[in-house]
Amino acid sequence: MPEHLVIIGSGQAAAQAVQTLRQEKFSGPITIVGEEAYPPYQRPPLSKKYLAGELSVERLYLKPVSHYKNKDVTMRLGEKVTALEPEKSRVVLENGQTITFSRLLLATGSHVRKLQIPGEDLDGIHYLHTIEDANAIAEGLKRGSRLVIVGAGYIGLEVAAVAIKRGVAVTVLEALDRVMARVVSPEVSNFYLGYHQKKGANILCNTAVTRFSGEKKVDRVETADGRHFPCDLAIVGIGVEPATELAEAAGLACNNGILVDEFARTQHPDIFAAGDCTNHPNHQTGARVRLESVHNAIEQAKTAASNMLGKPKRYEDVPWFWSDQYDLKLQIVGLSEGYDQVVIRGEPSQETFAAFYFRSGKIIAINAINSPREFMLGKKLISQEKTIAPEKLANQALNFMDLAKKAIDQ
Repeated sequence: MPEHLVIIGSGQAAAQAVQTLRQEKFSGPITIVGEEAYPPYQRPPLSKKYLAGELSVERLYLKPVSHYKNKDVTMRLGEKVTALEPEKSRVVLENGQTITFSRLLLATGSHVRKLQIPGEDLDGIHYLHTIEDANAIAEGLKRGSRLVIVGAGYIGLEVAAVAIKRGVAVTVLEALDRVMARVVSPEVSNFYLGYHQKKGANILCNTAVTRFSGEKKVDRVETADGRHFPCDLAIVGIGVEPATELAEAAGLACNNGILVDEFARTQHPDIFAAGDCTNHPNHQTGARVRLESVHNAIEQAKTAASNMLGKPKRYEDVPWFWSDQYDLKLQIVGLSEGYDQVVIRGEPSQETFAAFYFRSGKIIAINAINSPREFMLGKKLISQEKTIAPEKLANQALNFMDLAKKAIDQ
């Protein structure tokens, strides 16, 4: 009987796993089971070009439906796995059917984190994670309408940029003391705050939301300090949580994600995991991390697919991320947690600069704003564990390309 590889989840990691499996000459059957009715698609454009109406739904698809048929992949879309039974090497679907597997990839992704406050079930309150979510939000972004966004992270600020361009009055309420506080330094936060304000967004930090009000549909958002913000719709963007329910119920180890090793393998030898749902060892930090990024989903899926075929491959990639807001492209490489120094190169007032994060004199992360050169060379510096002395980097008279190349060549 031929080996049967099963993938639970139909996102970026699933699509990449299929591609790698076939590239590595696996010719046996592959089955993808996904809850959404769509084939694997890109999620980042949902808060950007797709929401803005600049992309059709078909252009979100990573590959056309025909691609999977041509690759002899069985697509079971719009179906839900309700149980994973490792001891029987099978999964159970909501309709009671079972699918047996030789090896399994969990690519279950994440769920939006819900804001559990009074009024949370009113109509007009949206989360953005799927195509259907984006479609519903787009309908409400009418010129002159009032939008309140809860959360000033990537999703909240990307949606704010789209809405402002469409003539919507935007208020962003953030519980923390600055925008994108979890991922960038105060210097970068302040730049983005000022830029959004210049474009017309009303952004309030240190502002906790305590209630949604309205009869059947939300018409105002209330905060802990007693203020009310009228709205025609509200969007909550307060992060995501890993989809670990199946893994946990099956007895697989989980802790802020499904625990995998550097080979993307769970504690069960025939079960692997990749993407947003995993908690994995990070080569640069020496600690476990859970990453929510396209790059992580792609590279970890490549690792998982290779190891599912018995071809050892470690996951050691340097993480990178991006965010598009208005005409600003933020590219992040590395993980800045635990930094003790930030050096800014370039000129924020000219909307092109980079923030270099140091820990003990070593570059650990870079935020590049409209600065592709710093991003690309920065990836090499961090992946090769090279650095530039902070005092040299701070000297704007010194050419960054020369400094970087000299460090890389050493």
